[in-house]
Amino acid sequence: MTTDEEDSAAERKMRFLFTLRQQGMTDARVLSAMERIDRGRFVRGIFSDRAYEDMPLPISCGQTISQPSVVALMTQALQVGPRDTVLEIGTGSGYQAAVLSCMARRVYTVERHRRLAQEARQVFAALGLSNIVALAADGSRGLPDQAPFDRILITAAAEDPPGPLLSQMKIGGIMVVPVGQSDAVQSLIRVKRTETGYDYEELRPVRFVPLVEGMAND
Repeated sequence: MTTDEEDSAAERKMRFLFTLRQQGMTDARVLSAMERIDRGRFVRGIFSDRAYEDMPLPISCGQTISQPSVVALMTQALQVGPRDTVLEIGTGSGYQAAVLSCMARRVYTVERHRRLAQEARQVFAALGLSNIVALAADGSRGLPDQAPFDRILITAAAEDPPGPLLSQMKIGGIMVVPVGQSDAVQSLIRVKRTETGYDYEELRPVRFVPLVEGMAND
């Protein structure tokens, strides 16, 4: 990479972080994590030049990498602590899990597309992110063998917060999940588990691919 190319990349990253702040991201740990994790490593092919724009982009298997402001919002809403174990449902490109890995003790991320899980593992290894466990599995069932979790993040829309995943939260745990029909605007919901049940808070409208049960064929 030439000096001019390095300067251009640095400028794009500065604009990227400035955009996140403009969108209302105030959590210093989230901003630090997103500064550390280069979104460009998770975007391939013809869309790589748009990696630092605040927009979703296509990835393999007909999926998308979420726009950075939504990643920041969901990460901030999850309120991750340095001793937390996090479960992410829907690895996709691996970008969200990588951001979470900068803030949590351990991240388990589950993907129904084996190809995506494998590609994400390769990027995690290249970046030296050793506290992420990426698994190809049916995310709608969670990971009962590793439960309970301090935090659960679901990057696909469910009609309701999934019961199996709610049951895998610790008391005092937090889940962030898009809820709603796949062909309509969905709401991002934060769920907190208490001693007596669950408290629900609606955060903002979003749009995600639907949460699908079972494994994909690719």
